[in-house]
Amino acid sequence: MSENIAGTVERVTYYNDESGFSVLRVKVKGHKDLVTITGSSTPISPGEYVQSKGEWYNDRNHGLQFKAEFLKAVPPNTLEGIKKYLGSGMIKGIGPFFADRLVDKFGEDVFDIIEQRPSRLFDVPGIGKVRAQRIAVNWHEQKVVREIMVFLQSHGVSTSRSHRIYKTYGDDAIKLVSENPYRLASDIRGIGFISADAIARNLGIENNSLIRARAGVNHVLFEATSEGHTGLPYDELVIKAKELLGIPDEVVNTAIDSEIASQALVKSNIESISDNMLFLASYYHYEKNIAYMLKNLSNGDWQNIDSDKAIAWVQEKNDIVLAPGQKHAISKALNNKVMVITGGPGTGKTTLVYSLLDILSAKKIPIKLCAPTGRAAKRLSESTKREALTIHRLLEIDPMNGLFKHNENDPINCGYLVIDESSMVDVQLFYSLLKAVPDHAGMLIVGDADQLPSVGAGQVLNDIIESKAIATSRLTEIFRQVAHSEIIKAAHAINNEKMPDLSPKDDSDFYFISATKDNLQEKLINVVKDRIPKRFGYKPVDIQVLAPMQRGGSGVRSLNIELQKVLNPAYKDGIEKYGQLFANGDKVMQIENNYDKEVYNGDIGFIEQISEEDQQLVVRFDTDVLYEYNDLDQLTHAYATTIHKSQGSEYPVVVIPLTMQSFMMLKKNLVYTGVTRGKKLVVIIGEKKALAIAVKNKKASRYSKLKDWLEIGQNENNNN
Repeated sequence: MSENIAGTVERVTYYNDESGFSVLRVKVKGHKDLVTITGSSTPISPGEYVQSKGEWYNDRNHGLQFKAEFLKAVPPNTLEGIKKYLGSGMIKGIGPFFADRLVDKFGEDVFDIIEQRPSRLFDVPGIGKVRAQRIAVNWHEQKVVREIMVFLQSHGVSTSRSHRIYKTYGDDAIKLVSENPYRLASDIRGIGFISADAIARNLGIENNSLIRARAGVNHVLFEATSEGHTGLPYDELVIKAKELLGIPDEVVNTAIDSEIASQALVKSNIESISDNMLFLASYYHYEKNIAYMLKNLSNGDWQNIDSDKAIAWVQEKNDIVLAPGQKHAISKALNNKVMVITGGPGTGKTTLVYSLLDILSAKKIPIKLCAPTGRAAKRLSESTKREALTIHRLLEIDPMNGLFKHNENDPINCGYLVIDESSMVDVQLFYSLLKAVPDHAGMLIVGDADQLPSVGAGQVLNDIIESKAIATSRLTEIFRQVAHSEIIKAAHAINNEKMPDLSPKDDSDFYFISATKDNLQEKLINVVKDRIPKRFGYKPVDIQVLAPMQRGGSGVRSLNIELQKVLNPAYKDGIEKYGQLFANGDKVMQIENNYDKEVYNGDIGFIEQISEEDQQLVVRFDTDVLYEYNDLDQLTHAYATTIHKSQGSEYPVVVIPLTMQSFMMLKKNLVYTGVTRGKKLVVIIGEKKALAIAVKNKKASRYSKLKDWLEIGQNENNNN
């Protein structure tokens, strides 16, 4: 039999941001002990009064509980409840101390004072202008966010993204979402098309409606960019849209025509190619303009430098002997305004770049160095003994509009630009960079074309090389200084589709440990926590676990949970947000670009401080960065990370779990990239069969048109 119970929340034992599921300890009239109420709701704070409808049941582990099918919170109406409510940390700037003072001063009118007359807060000792303003702003935000949460829950979705929706749309959130719920899928990270579609159905939008079909077509193309494609063939787009939407061909075709007419989508119009590709307009223009800008830049006037004399001079200056391949590459770079240098580990790219920059510096040419990530930029700076910046910092973000300051109207001040780890650069970032390169400047594009392509859309480095439109030197000779390294040998064997030597050796820097999916976690934790530190002296902080995928027992999510438990004893005192437990000392990674904080996708740092009262934590990257609790979906644990996320980074020690569980991800360039991230020691733990499959499995191709656009430009040059 259903019944109603109500009472004051004494403690929130558990709350899940994704589902809204709560476990509450409630003081209910007529019950001697606190009652445990479970059910889904918007976030509830201690001190609030809850009304619920449901049934009693006896939980085997936790005893008698009230399972609520309906659970609603209302603001507290007793002084004791108000103090608990305000002191719960829900409103930033008010902890238990100021909650007591506020209630003692204003009594039951405190809510009205905060909302209607916040200047009266100055009457409370210790509350100044800044804190009062902060309290008023956060009170308003909490009120609006709660309304958004109620709205979303009433339409069948979770509440975890409500704060992000509020930050994006402000007080107009409910109005904008009601008008077009599909905008959530493109505007709010973490809310996909499926969630937006659920809201749309609840709002009465028909399955076959054009607004739904157009949103679905855009979503399919957007999802394709997240898989690395810049566009899709027409027929494939129609098939995927039909699978997603469950609607007839004619509705999909009408939606595509409408999107083309509105210029949201663009058809490939390369006359020499008839594959009928479709692109989101932005990605079409990125690739076409990259080809145009590269061609123009490479055809400009360049320095007249005697390469033979320059090479002789730099060898004498640095007391080195360059290999024939390095000399040829330097000569080519001095005679071509735009140049690509590619090669695997140990082939001398670093020495080559260092020597080339010495020559250009001697000619008084101003040089800028950049790389896609902070770690890659730091490595470039160390190897060249020159300042290197991330591409984002080089271009500078304008906080007024979120765009890059440097572009075609305000180019970078340089005469020569070096881009390292260019295999990581996607079409969007490369387009922004090229716009900012001055017409007179030369450019060197450096990277390993055999590594994984960029996480973002496109395959810029490979397309440039394969087009043969830009001068390229590929280094293949392994230098004597590193030829003894088993890491280098293993990497080149894998790249040549051969199994590396897995036999155990004394004093090696590359090892294979056999494990099955059932005992892999146990062996990996033992290796990271005990075996490597005892045998080689490295600390766990020096060790990076790189996994092929996110899911599964050998995936990043599961490994991070287990590694956190053994490597950070403070995890028990952490805070749970977005399904993760964050604690002081945790190793974390930023998973999206945040231009305001100047932290970028892939940056790794450590949590230094957590403030429950202010609902903030501090992460130490190169500098300290402050995060609100509501921003913590931008962070994930980084004891383990994917090989994709490790691109451009180098770690003292790398441990790679590799089993048949990761079958879909077993590719040669994936394992090759993982192995080449290790500087001093690489350990693969897993199944030989999985490694053998990966070695023979070539990289998957991406749909892209940059190569074709570059080839057209090259053919035009050849014809002129």
